[in-house]
Formats: sequence, structure tokens, C-alpha cells
Amino acid sequence: MNASENLSALAGLLASGGVEVVDCSSVLGPDTPILQLPPDFAKNTPKVEIHKISEYDNDGPFFAWNWMVLGEHSGTHFDAPHHWVTGKDYEDGFTDSLDVQRLVAPVNVIDCAAQSAENEDFLLTADHIKAWEAEHGEIDKGEWVVMRTDWDKRVNDEAKFLNADENGPHSPGPSPDAIEYLLSKGIVGWGTQCIGTDAGQAGGMEPPFPAHNLLHRDNCFGLASLANLDKLPAKGAILIAAPLKIAHGTGSPIRALALVPKG
Repeated sequence: MNASENLSALAGLLASGGVEVVDCSSVLGPDTPILQLPPDFAKNTPKVEIHKISEYDNDGPFFAWNWMVLGEHSGTHFDAPHHWVTGKDYEDGFTDSLDVQRLVAPVNVIDCAAQSAENEDFLLTADHIKAWEAEHGEIDKGEWVVMRTDWDKRVNDEAKFLNADENGPHSPGPSPDAIEYLLSKGIVGWGTQCIGTDAGQAGGMEPPFPAHNLLHRDNCFGLASLANLDKLPAKGAILIAAPLKIAHGTGSPIRALALVPKG
């Protein structure tokens, strides 16, 4: 089959339900958990605000619309390379200059839900990934890799989602060698179900915050606060993760969608 025939076949499968569209995003609104940084370290993103302009009333009799206060890295969101100092020099490292061809790609889902339930500071290592590949197949160049932890089940309780104590936040994520290994495979990006792409205790790693530091160093993308990864197979789905085309944007909330074969 040629490319045109393949697209026609996909359209037919979408229409028939042979391919299911899975929503991998959480609801974005005033109750959306927002990353909290130490006040002596950095300025925080404000909470999401939604303000009504009109709703079939004197301010707009035939239509309803709103305006918002919204940080680029709020809710289910996309990290562009310019988000981190290691990626600051890429001309195509902004949401309005990146190569959109890279945003739609096969997705590898590494299931760490059981380990994360047992240990909130669980770290996915390169050895874990190699063992996963031995079972499910190689991770190929240009693909997404996401870490399933089922952390999205906490999203309606900000305290549980951020999970912080006097020692900082506690959430699962990747080790430095895991990210280096994935980058050696040529991935397009990495995603998690937690507030950010790194583990909660990643500030004490070497390098600090390895997902941010290393991904953006290599002009790769990050996805955070993903949802419903339990509805995706280990391999075989396509992930669409497109940020808004914000001028010189460092990231954007997204509606992440996965195309999943049924049957």
C-alpha cells in the first residue's frame, strides 16, 4: 500500500472504531495542580483562572466565551527545548519553530504502576528499559517513550499529586542513565504522568533534573501530567502531542491523543 492508501485505511478504521482515540490529557482548570518551587529558588506559575466574557447575555447575546490566566507549563503539557538552559540555543527549540513532523509518532509505554505504588520515589533505570525491550521489542528512532505510573489517579487531589514533605516532592521518574539510554536510541521525547518529566527528588541527581537537562540538551521534547496511559498497549499506538503555536513559547498545555488499535 502507498501512503495515500494507508491514510485512507486509517480514516476507515477511525470511522469504524477499529482505531480508538484515547484522551491522554487531564482537565485544565482552576483545580489543576501546578508545580510548586521553593520561594527562595524561583518564581512560580500562577494557578489557572477562567473568566467569563459572555454567555448569551448582555455582554454577548448569541455566544459564550472566556479569557484565561494560564502558564505554559500547566496541566498536561509539552516542554520545548528552550524551556531548559541546556536547550536555549536551538533555533527550532520553541513551540512556534519546532518541526511538527516529530510530534506524531509511535509511543512506547513502560508500565511502572506496580513499582510506583510500592515506592513513590521509584526510579526507572536503563536496565529496566532494556528488560522491557527484551519483552516488548526495541525502542526505535523518532518514537515517544512514556512512563506509566497511574499517578493521574491523584490529579483531583493537589496535595497527593504533588506529594511533598519537608524533604521535597516524592514522585516516580527516570534516572539519569535511563534518559541517556533513551537519547542514545534517538527518541523524539519522554513523558510522565507526574507534575513534571523528572522524579520528585531529581534535584539531587547528577546532573540535576536529568530529564529536563538531557532531553533539551539534545533538542528533544518532554510531556508531563499525562493521563490514561493504562488504556494504551506497550507498543502499537500512535501519540499526537502538539503544543499551541505560541510566539517563542517554551511549552504549552496540550490535548494529548493516542491512536490505539482495537481487537
